[in-house]
Amino acid sequence: MDRTVTVGIGAATEHLGVDHVVDLGPLHPSAHGAMRLRLGLAGTGPGAVITSAVPLVGHLHRGAEKLFEVRDYRQVMALANRHDWWAAVANEVLVAHAVERMTGITVPARAVRLRVLLCELGRAMAHLAFLTPLTRTVGGAHTEATTAAVSAREAVQQVLEEASGGRIHLVANRIGGLREDVPAGWTERVAAALEVVTAALVAVRQATVEDAGFVARHRGVGVLAHRDAVALGVTGPAGRASGVDLDLRRDDPAEGYAELGVRPVLGSTGDALARVQGQVAEVALAVELVARCLLDVPDGPVNVRLPGTVAPGEGSVHVWGEAPLGVAGVHLVSRGERTPWRLRLRTASFSNVQALAVLLPGTPLELLPVALGSFAVVVGDIDR
Repeated sequence: MDRTVTVGIGAATEHLGVDHVVDLGPLHPSAHGAMRLRLGLAGTGPGAVITSAVPLVGHLHRGAEKLFEVRDYRQVMALANRHDWWAAVANEVLVAHAVERMTGITVPARAVRLRVLLCELGRAMAHLAFLTPLTRTVGGAHTEATTAAVSAREAVQQVLEEASGGRIHLVANRIGGLREDVPAGWTERVAAALEVVTAALVAVRQATVEDAGFVARHRGVGVLAHRDAVALGVTGPAGRASGVDLDLRRDDPAEGYAELGVRPVLGSTGDALARVQGQVAEVALAVELVARCLLDVPDGPVNVRLPGTVAPGEGSVHVWGEAPLGVAGVHLVSRGERTPWRLRLRTASFSNVQALAVLLPGTPLELLPVALGSFAVVVGDIDR
């Protein structure tokens, strides 16, 4: 018997036009957001198989792009990281880059290096956040690897908070550099945090991609073929797990990345296991890039003096960068005023989430949590 179900929230079936609702809750208000999936199923009970999948988004839509249009460019920076809170610095830097390019502002060398440091620390923290639940047992119990992953994430979170004053919405950047310099001794504490992450990564690997049971559960589940990933514009670790050889840190490096020689890790199978392997590799790569940055942090100022009113000339610019979950972009259109006429966001999660419609069909319903757990998205980044 074929059925249509909705997964993700509890609601009366007559309001959703489906036969049944499967709750993935309970959902805490501070979680990554509520997203629904409309699934078509063949069969019943443990043998049910997903035949179709449609992501239903929009529940967290807050009109971020319209909010940009009624704030001047300094105020825009405070909103730049709120759609993907796990890519706070990366999103701030993108908006700052767009304005700096249109106004001809040159960012000081120290600020460039610190921006890269903060971006890669944020990348490591983001992937650790998504990997932590995967280290638990099948029954959901915490393991030593879970504790290690939480400790590593907190170590990174602490140095980011020390540099910016915020834990989630950092607002560390401003147009022309950073809001303020990092405290004395900060780079030494970053080096210490890297040691915590490196040690935790050993435990995370052992509990996930090196564990026979984990590998057996994830191999061959939720396969996203290379051609589908390219056709749908899937980027980041999810795309590279399917063999999409694209990483803007190497292919179109933002200021400060070219000299680091980024070498992204590619997969080929495109299944749940490859996606988890990619996230583990991303943490290791971020640690490596931060360590390289720490070898040479220039002295000097971290920002430039701005005029009383920041008003780029009439025109437009597009900038893009490698956020933790994939390619993010900003299209800024100015009419020479103190507020943007249009500030359009290209968000990684919005582009990636449509791949669920391709990779979920054929997956047994009982393996749905395995497939979804390997495919990281931030719902605020989808709905913005």
